[in-house]
Amino acid sequence: MLKKLLLIACMLLTASASFAQVDVNKGDLAALDSIKGIGASTAKRIVDERAKGGNFKSWSDFESRVQGIGEKKAVKLSEAGLQVSGKARGEAAAPAKAAAKATAKPK
Repeated sequence: MLKKLLLIACMLLTASASFAQVDVNKGDLAALDSIKGIGASTAKRIVDERAKGGNFKSWSDFESRVQGIGEKKAVKLSEAGLQVSGKARGEAAAPAKAAAKATAKPK
């Protein structure tokens, strides 16, 4: 019984740690480094670029300003919990896609 409780506790701790949300405009070096896929050097590039050019306005702004972050990497970072202005990558585009699909002519 004790083993089962410990297993459940470990699973809950692991699950909560893997879903930590960090906003790229608010996170410090340690918070950014906690995101899977961001190491110390990438975290430093993000913080340096944010200090130089101000907050990132969108995911495309983030991708264009931070060296080494492209579309594929951005998708993985978003899935790992990184956000730009409180939004996951593709979150803002979803309503526009849904509206376009709703107004499309049936085939």
